[in-house]
Parts: sequence; C-alpha cells; structure tokens
Amino acid sequence: MGNSEQKFIMVGLGEILWDMLPEGKQLGGAPANFAYHAQALGGKGIIVSCVGDDELGRQILSRLDEMNIDRQHVAVDKEHPTGTVTVQLDNVGKPDFTIHENVAWDYIPSNPELLSLAAETDAVCFGSLCQRSTVSQKTVRNFLTATQPDCIRLFDINIRQAFYSKDVVHSMLKLSNILKLNDEELAIVGGLLGIEGSETDVLSQLIQRYDLSLIALTKGAKGSRLYTGSKDSECNVAPIDRIADTVGAGDAFSAAIAIGWLQGEELDKINAKASRVASFVCSQSGATPPLPDDLIPEK
Repeated sequence: MGNSEQKFIMVGLGEILWDMLPEGKQLGGAPANFAYHAQALGGKGIIVSCVGDDELGRQILSRLDEMNIDRQHVAVDKEHPTGTVTVQLDNVGKPDFTIHENVAWDYIPSNPELLSLAAETDAVCFGSLCQRSTVSQKTVRNFLTATQPDCIRLFDINIRQAFYSKDVVHSMLKLSNILKLNDEELAIVGGLLGIEGSETDVLSQLIQRYDLSLIALTKGAKGSRLYTGSKDSECNVAPIDRIADTVGAGDAFSAAIAIGWLQGEELDKINAKASRVASFVCSQSGATPPLPDDLIPEK
C-alpha cells in the first residue's frame, strides 16, 4: 500500500460527464471530481469510467490529459454517447440536475487490468448513481471486492433523482468502510433502512450495522461532522467571501477526508482541512478549480 515515498493511489469509480451549466459546460461526475481533488491534495488520482466515441468524449479525454489525471482506465464505448447532465442553479447557487440516461458511463467494462488496479488501490470513491445500470453496477462491485482489506472504500452516496434503492444502498454499505453523505441524504438513508432517532442515533446504528470505520456528514451552512462511534468531530463551515456554486464541493470534501484518513491524521484536523477545501470549491465556478497554495501539501 502507499507510503510517504509513493503517492497514495486514489480511484474515482463511476460516472464522468459534462455538466451543462448556464455559463457553459464543465467536466463533472462525482468520481472524476474526487480523483481530481485527490491528486491536487497529494495523491495519485485515477479515474475509472467510460466515455462515448464522440466529440464530447474526446473533449473529456483531452481535458483529463490537460489536468494530468491518469485516464488509462477510462474506456471508450462505440454504442453509447458521452454522459451529460443539464444543470440549473437556483438563486443561492444550489444545482438542480437532469441526468441523461443510457450513456457511456452506464456501460463501464470490467477487465483484468481493472482488477489489478483494484488490488493496488489505497482509496476508492464510488456513489449510488453509477449503480443505475447493471453493467456498471457489476463493474463497481467487482472492483470493490478485488481491493485489499485496508483499502478505503468510500461510499459517497450522492443521491440524485430516483437513481437509488434500498437494495443498492444496503449492498454498497456492506462493501464500504467509510460513508460520506449530507444531512438530506441521512434522512433518506435512515428512512430506507428503517433507522430512526436523532442524528447521532442514526449514525451510530449505521456504524454498527455495517461495521463502518467512519461516517462523514456534511450539513451545508451548519458545517460538518466526522463520527467513528467512539470519536466525534464537529466543524463549522470555513468562511468564504461568496458562493459561486456548490458543484463538486462534496467531492472535494471526500478527497480530503480520504487522504487525511490514509495519513492517520486526527479527526478534528481532517475535518477542518476538508471543510476549508470544500469552502474554497464553493467560492469558485465549477467542480475542479485549481486549489490555492495554502491547501496543497508541500512537495
């Protein structure tokens, strides 16, 4: 596994697409955003996904090259178009997504190279959205099953539209050791799994039921909470001058959590750093802005 000489291998597994924002298109997809921020924070970001054999797909591949992100596990599908999401922002910058179906990332192929990568991976981030198709769902599960026991398997649930179910949430939690979600999603997950009570009750029952190492809960303006069952960290939102949009902030938070956990940092330190990274992303347009020097580790 990774050590201080070698960079941690951090995989974003799932959708890659163009977010069609009002001001133009931006590279998106939570796993792709995770890989970008993992790399910015000192890891080696790798994306496992699929694009179409079309102009939008070629633009994604060249964009990943510009960002210097490993794309050798981004497959090209000749049958299905590159994924797009129509995004509309409300008056406080919160996005409303229309996620188009039957696109390339619904057909991420599984192959021996992918399983070899899984065995070397230090942290992998995946969500529920990519489980909407049987092909990609199978690939995600094969990958997770092929990881080492001490690999971080971070389920960033990312509930979108109707693309989730009790079965998917339950089976993904069984394959995870870290759960990341927001307060709205916590209520949905509690309802799906029949877990009632206070926020702490729900977190505690999730930890016990699924043998999780950590739950990372983001609460918008109310800050964030990291909970292990025995340890608890609450953090206020890091202040920023303005919110441009919140696209990608949760993915940046996940990347910072994963790298802090791999480095064995204290919960409060991990939480504070993740909050600062997520706040910075909120202050910029799009999901993958360059991070400022004070957030990037020393080379």
